[in-house]
Amino acid sequence: MRPLVFAALACLTASFPAAAQEQSNPQLIGELMAFHGSEAIVSVMTTHCYETTGLDATYKDAAENWHLRNIGFLDLADRVIERLGGAAEGQQKAAETYGGSQIMSAYNQAADKNTFCRAFLERVNEGELDIDKQLPEPLARAQEVASE
Repeated sequence: MRPLVFAALACLTASFPAAAQEQSNPQLIGELMAFHGSEAIVSVMTTHCYETTGLDATYKDAAENWHLRNIGFLDLADRVIERLGGAAEGQQKAAETYGGSQIMSAYNQAADKNTFCRAFLERVNEGELDIDKQLPEPLARAQEVASE
């Protein structure tokens, strides 16, 4: 599972170049969209596992705690994206859809779905999927832009 999730996150940073010409840093904007893709990965899989494991509330709690730990990074990304000229129309939705589809693909490939969900839950709870752990370089660049 680990390589598939990391691959999905790596693809997110490269898959969303901005289309708008007025953007001053389309590469960074695309990388910051991966923050929203990460949020979708956690949201989609915790919801799916919650529903398929008999409504185990630990998945909802994990998603809420992830959001609380990462909301500042998501807000920072949105502020920096706006400062750089904004995202192309549909770019955030595309990042979210891509992230969700990649984690569901990893889930569908898992031999044991319950084990996959438990391992995913553990990674979320331990902070391994937090934005500062998964996307430290784009986060650092966003912090630099925000401090200018």
